[in-house]
Amino acid sequence: MVTKINNIKPNPRNPRLIRDSRFESLCTSLREFPEMLEKRPLVCFTDTDGKFVVLGGNMRLKAAKEIGLKELPIMLADDWTAEQKDQFLIKDNLNFGEWNYDELEADWDVEQLEAWGLDIPQWAAGHEANDMDENDLDMTEEFDPIGNMDGKQRVVFLFDGPDEAESYLKSLNLEYKKMNMAWQVNLCTQFI
Repeated sequence: MVTKINNIKPNPRNPRLIRDSRFESLCTSLREFPEMLEKRPLVCFTDTDGKFVVLGGNMRLKAAKEIGLKELPIMLADDWTAEQKDQFLIKDNLNFGEWNYDELEADWDVEQLEAWGLDIPQWAAGHEANDMDENDLDMTEEFDPIGNMDGKQRVVFLFDGPDEAESYLKSLNLEYKKMNMAWQVNLCTQFI
C-alpha cells in the first residue's frame, strides 16, 4: 500500500537515533535508489486519528521527508497486539549479525560500501601495518581501558586479521576481552 507522506507519523517511542553523517548517507541512498523503498516498506499501525504510526522505518521516514518524497509504501501491522508492536520496534533495530570484513574487503569495493553508509574499520580500507602511524589509531575511541591507566604504557599489536589476533592471545594464555574489532588485554606481569 502506498500513502501520502503527510499521513505517516514518526513513532514518539522510537529509541533509535541517527547522527549527521549517517543521516546524510541515508538521504543519499534514498535519492540514488528510491526503488528499494518498494521492497522494504515502512511497517506501521493505524492510530486513533487515522494516521499511520511507524514501527519500522522511522529514519527512512525522516530521510524521505528531508529529500522531498511525497509518498511512501507502507505495510500495516494493525492486527498485532501492543506487546508485538513494542517487540517489533526494538527487534527491527537490533543487529544480530556481524560483518565479515575480510570477505567484504575481498569481494566488494570498500569505497562504495562506505558511500552506501557502512562503517568500515580503517584496516579494511587499505591501511597496511607498514603505513600506519599513531594518527591512524585513536586510542581513546578504540580501546576501553580497565582501571586507571596513569603511569602505564599501552602496547598495540597489529595482526593480519581477527583470527590471527585471537589465536596469538590464546597461545599466550592471556585473559582478554573481545570488543568488536579490538581485544583488550590486561597484563599483570612486568616484562623484563
